[in-house]
Amino acid sequence: MILDNRGLEPPQPMMRTLTALSKLQPGETLTIINDRRPMFLYEQLDELGYKYETVERQDGSFQITITKG
Repeated sequence: MILDNRGLEPPQPMMRTLTALSKLQPGETLTIINDRRPMFLYEQLDELGYKYETVERQDGSFQITITKG
């Protein structure tokens, strides 16, 4: 599943992401694309036990791939 959160004002990207994550089964992956690096989201992911990888895209946005443990 891919969520494109570009152009959304906070806290919409975080809320959309957390809602989508709640539907994942263990081992499933969610990819999000944000305008900026989601610093507050990382804290939530750490607390909830998700693994994630962030890549800065050529257009300056960030792609974060999140896997439910």
